[in-house]
Amino acid sequence: MQFYNATTKRAICQKTDRLCDSNDTSFPRLAKTAEANDSNELIAAWILGADGTWQWDDSNYDDLPIGTQTLVESQNNYSFNDKFLEIDQVEIMDSNGKYFIIRPIDEQDRKSTIPLEEIYSDNGRPVFYDKIADDTIAIYPAPDAGVTVTLIKGIKIKFRRTTKAFTAVATTAIDTTEPGFISSYHQILPYMMAVPYCMKYKKDRVGLYEKRIEELKQGLIDIYARREMDKRKQITNNPIAFR
Repeated sequence: MQFYNATTKRAICQKTDRLCDSNDTSFPRLAKTAEANDSNELIAAWILGADGTWQWDDSNYDDLPIGTQTLVESQNNYSFNDKFLEIDQVEIMDSNGKYFIIRPIDEQDRKSTIPLEEIYSDNGRPVFYDKIADDTIAIYPAPDAGVTVTLIKGIKIKFRRTTKAFTAVATTAIDTTEPGFISSYHQILPYMMAVPYCMKYKKDRVGLYEKRIEELKQGLIDIYARREMDKRKQITNNPIAFR
């Protein structure tokens, strides 16, 4: 479902107006965009929380949720431009140019009182990483000067990111941008956008719309929870137990 289409009227903003008995004057397009982006963030959180072995990413992005960076000798901390919601995997490139996976470790969960910086005071081949901020991780031990690892593009992080925002504009007749999740459930956005408006001006509709949102939410979560990445379902014969 397109975000805005004043011609066909079959778009997210137009359906929101039908739900609210509103228009671009009573419910300005910029306000609709703000509500859409807030709702889209929440939907992304639902999907990421329900996601099975298939790792969801908003289809509006034109790149993969993977970041690479050059390693620096003796440096533990590395920051990325994208604020990730969850790290899926961190890899380091060895001296032969091949990536290997390092394991997560949480400083707060460790029983030892000795800081990781002291335990891994010598540079070498990284083994662990610790997420220390929304966009920063620390690796231990810090890399050596290209002896056991490759410094250029030496760290690669695969992460899950939040949804891509709709562009806030006040005019133009058509915005063909669509939500980045399965199209069968795009209609959840107009209902979610309508509720804050109706809480002010159409209070009798709020309960009905919230019920519809919950139904659509459950269906959306069920679909993403069942998805499996490149796995074929096979029919197998169950063994028969003989007594």
